[in-house]
Parts: sequence; structure tokens; C-alpha cells
Amino acid sequence: MMKRLALVLPLFPSHAIAVEPDEILGNTILEERARGISAELRCLVCMNESIDDSNAELARDLRILVRERLLEGDTDEEVFQYIVDRYGEFVLLKPDMSGSNLVLWLTGPAIMVLGGALGVRHMRRRSPAAVEDEVLTREEQSRLSKILKDNAAHSDANG
Repeated sequence: MMKRLALVLPLFPSHAIAVEPDEILGNTILEERARGISAELRCLVCMNESIDDSNAELARDLRILVRERLLEGDTDEEVFQYIVDRYGEFVLLKPDMSGSNLVLWLTGPAIMVLGGALGVRHMRRRSPAAVEDEVLTREEQSRLSKILKDNAAHSDANG
């Protein structure tokens, strides 16, 4: 059982595996800040993982860069700004709701509201009141009666 587990575990990378021991800062307060920042930065290779969770080389380089900036005395905001200036806002896992990002944040809800309004409009047009207004003409009514009588007579003859 333990041999199987040893073979399977490398297939599931964990949070502890991504940050290598040589990256960890001796100052626990700075290391906690570095982990907090790294958790909010996107790995540009993996796309949907933070650099703290990613084993990619670029993620490692970014983790080291974050720690270097903290050792130089940068605030968390200055570290974020430094990284964003070099890689763009895409590197943020949670981009700000401002500028061009505002369009992206609002497009989804706007499409949902528009779709709902169009659906309600469509349903109102097909309301039962509209269907009840459709009445058969005398000619259509007499044709329908003839078809029903013929059908009933045919059923009686066969059954």
C-alpha cells in the first residue's frame, strides 16, 4: 500500500512542494507577506494557479523577485506595482475593477440582464391571451367538424 501511495503522490503537487526551501526567507514576517503576495499573483505559465502553487520556472522566478523586493524594503503595494509594471494586470489573480477591466467585470452581468429581459419579452408575446384571440373562421370550423365526423365514422367501422 505504501509503495502505491509513493507512486501516486508525485502526481498531486501540493502547496508545500511549490515553494522550494532555498526560496523561504529567514524572517517569518517577511515570509508570510511574501506568501500573501504570491497567493494573489497568477502564474503566467499555468494561468489559473497562483505563483505560490505553481512549480513552473517562471513562477519560481516571480516568487524570488517578490522576496527580493520585500528584502529591499518595498511595501506589499509597491511589490504588486513592480510586478504589474513588468507583466501587466493579467498577472493579478483578482484584477482591479477600474479602467478597461471594468468592461470585463460588467459584461457578464449585463448579458445576463439583457438575456432575461429578452426572455420575458418573448414569453409575454406568447401569452395565453394571444392564443385565445385566434378563432377559427366558419369555413375552418365546418371543415374541422367534417374531419372529426369522418374520423369517428371510420373508427366505428373498424372497431
